[in-house]
Amino acid sequence: MPETQKRPPEKSGPSDLFHDFTIREFKRAAVWISMAGGVALICLLIQPILLIIAGLVFASLLDDGTRLLGYFLKIGRGYRLAIVCVCVAIFLSFTVYLAVYQLGGQLDALQATLSTQFIRIRDWLVSNGLMSPNVSSTDIAQRLFGSFGEVSAFVGNALGAVSGGAMILVIGIFVAIEPQLYERGFAWMLPIAKRSDFYRIFNIANDNLRRLMAGRLLGMAIEGVGTWLLSLLAGVPMATLLGLLTGLLAFLPNIGALISGVLICLVGFSQGVQTGLWAMCVYAVVQMIDGYLIVPIVARRSVNLPPALELGAQILLGSLFGIMGLALADPLVAIAKVSLEEYSKIISEREEIQQKNHAKQFTFKPEKKPSK
Repeated sequence: MPETQKRPPEKSGPSDLFHDFTIREFKRAAVWISMAGGVALICLLIQPILLIIAGLVFASLLDDGTRLLGYFLKIGRGYRLAIVCVCVAIFLSFTVYLAVYQLGGQLDALQATLSTQFIRIRDWLVSNGLMSPNVSSTDIAQRLFGSFGEVSAFVGNALGAVSGGAMILVIGIFVAIEPQLYERGFAWMLPIAKRSDFYRIFNIANDNLRRLMAGRLLGMAIEGVGTWLLSLLAGVPMATLLGLLTGLLAFLPNIGALISGVLICLVGFSQGVQTGLWAMCVYAVVQMIDGYLIVPIVARRSVNLPPALELGAQILLGSLFGIMGLALADPLVAIAKVSLEEYSKIISEREEIQQKNHAKQFTFKPEKKPSK
């Protein structure tokens, strides 16, 4: 018989389910599979997730209005929240009534005016050799507003817009009724040792978000009303519709101001050069008031977002997630920026405490000589 060779030590195999090595590998595989599944699930459910985030932002606005009303009315929070909700319902009803029944004809006139202006722009570009004759006016409009094609698609889908808006309102109202309940629910999913840090970061981020949204609403009101009044004084047609569109687009800084400016100038120049120049003056005055008065006040009281970061986030999220990503770009970037800054402060404070404790532990203390 052949000489028996010494075999190497046996290692655990797939059937050794309760071996330490197998359990450790299963845990690693479960972590990676869970991460991949979570990313895939987020990508699949991104639109409902954005609706929920929009509802939380709306809840922050309701809470901000409730706090503001508390300075004037010394009544319970529930009554103040009910007053704010009634005011929001009246404003939305009036806006829908104004847009559907009062401005329906102006919407058709605006569409016809824009089509005529795009044709004039195309003819001027073709006559100066700056564009091929094969390019139509529709192509010019798509090139100017191509990044926002999903906006018109979302608005055009009336059922989707109404259902999405209703979900945002319902989520916002329920969260605003009892915000501490949902705050504790988020904290419950974290380890106990991390909950104090979560409450600190959450409170600071929520305060900055409320101030940012309050400033945004103030800017929307000033831009909308200012455009309406100045357009009436300057004789720009469709002043009410332009004021409404400017106010709504002011929720999207940088991009919204650009779109509203193009609309105002196109409508103004449709009535002549003089009216077009007055329209440009209207746009310049409104943007100067917003840029030099409203924006600095908001920046001092909330997170200050760099314009390049703000615009880049809007382009990126708008391209990825459409109108919802474009509208929520600023709140998401603001929350992320404040959270990261506050978390870095927490880490720095802990490191300083550890260094002080370490220094105290190894501090040399001279021995006292016994007294004679």
